[in-house]
Amino acid sequence: MNILFLCTANLNRSKTAELHFAAKDPANAYRSAGLSEKECRRNGTTLCTEALLEWADVVFVMEDAHVRRIEQYTAQRFLNKIINLDIPDIYSFGDAALIEQLELSYNAKQRG
Repeated sequence: MNILFLCTANLNRSKTAELHFAAKDPANAYRSAGLSEKECRRNGTTLCTEALLEWADVVFVMEDAHVRRIEQYTAQRFLNKIINLDIPDIYSFGDAALIEQLELSYNAKQRG
């Protein structure tokens, strides 16, 4: 399965999720990106593209604003793939508390 994690700048939440779950579960392919062109350009991180959204079987976002941003640019095309993990932007890259939140939210959302 191809799993895409998205946050605003691809610095902390989505990048941590990609690396954590890729190491933990190599049976799936994981990628991450940011949804703010300004922030991704400023930080030299990966910006989400329609090609990435097409590649993904499941897209995990961190907040409602991320769902709205995808919808703004792609209409309803990818909404059926999106799952909101509801993780606020208060963590640093690799933060143990962030990994704990990712695990809790990811596992809860995977179960349905």
